[in-house]
Amino acid sequence: MKKSVTYKQSGVDIDKANEFVEAIKPFARATRRSEVLGGIGGFGALCGIPKKYKNPVLVSSTDGVGTKLKLAKMTGLVEGLGIDLVAMNVNDILTLGAEPLFFLDYFAVGKLDVDMMKKVVRGIGKGCEMAGCALIGGETAEMPGLYAKGDFDLAGFCVGVVEKGSIIDGSKVAPGQAIIGIASSGVHSNGFSFVRKVLNNEFVKEHAEEILKPTKIYVKPVLGLMEKEPIHSLAHITGGGFFDNIPRVLPKGCGAKIHMGSWSVPRVFRWIAEKGNVQAREMYRTFNMGVGMILVVPKDRASKVISYLTKAGEHAWVVGEIIKGEGVTVQ
Repeated sequence: MKKSVTYKQSGVDIDKANEFVEAIKPFARATRRSEVLGGIGGFGALCGIPKKYKNPVLVSSTDGVGTKLKLAKMTGLVEGLGIDLVAMNVNDILTLGAEPLFFLDYFAVGKLDVDMMKKVVRGIGKGCEMAGCALIGGETAEMPGLYAKGDFDLAGFCVGVVEKGSIIDGSKVAPGQAIIGIASSGVHSNGFSFVRKVLNNEFVKEHAEEILKPTKIYVKPVLGLMEKEPIHSLAHITGGGFFDNIPRVLPKGCGAKIHMGSWSVPRVFRWIAEKGNVQAREMYRTFNMGVGMILVVPKDRASKVISYLTKAGEHAWVVGEIIKGEGVTVQ
């Protein structure tokens, strides 16, 4: 009689996958919002829209954490990846003035490692708590034919909501307005192919806590600020740095002048520039350089905005101004 083959023998362990789902349920429960109906484990997840919205518009985003995965795996600092995953999505929808409602993750692995995966999802839970959104579901895929043992990838999906009349679309931006930068925590989750090119593994291991700091989540302080002060535009400084991200949120005829030296640049960027002999323009078109979120506000409200952000625990500076023209100059 021909020997029977099981799914487990092909490299996929259903029992371990079920064990993982049970293990992460407490992380999801800790992020629950009143609008969420049901829990993790169903074929779909349900979430209502908060009643405070009269004319709600849904805002969505999807993103990953890039090759930061490789350095996190090498150093064992994988929990921060979960925070990164949430941050990259919630910070993006925040630029439209949206409040994050719920988050889902996709976790693809070569072979299930429940302990490692729990650390990552614990980080996702922490990120969702920081952003005030619910971890409502996700997907775990064990694919031994596609990923080698020890390899994994992450993707995140976020849905938020904004009042239609409160959408931040950059239409009120005008020359003379102030550009405020809110401090990043470091490299965040972009440019790690560059980082791996210029910083060797020994250096990364020695300074891992600083190089792999999780991405800062700006949701709560910025949403609070929106209730107090006018914000005409917001840019999340991710891949493409200043030169690609700021123009995305400016109307035609408006450019940005950024003043180098007007804020504190974390030393991690100095390490990258020095060890790679990287020119300033290349640094500013690749990395956030210590500014993770840009706000455009009326010039006469800049000091009030900075005062509010400081009280909320953020470091913020006037880093430039809106000018006539197109594009971004950094000088």
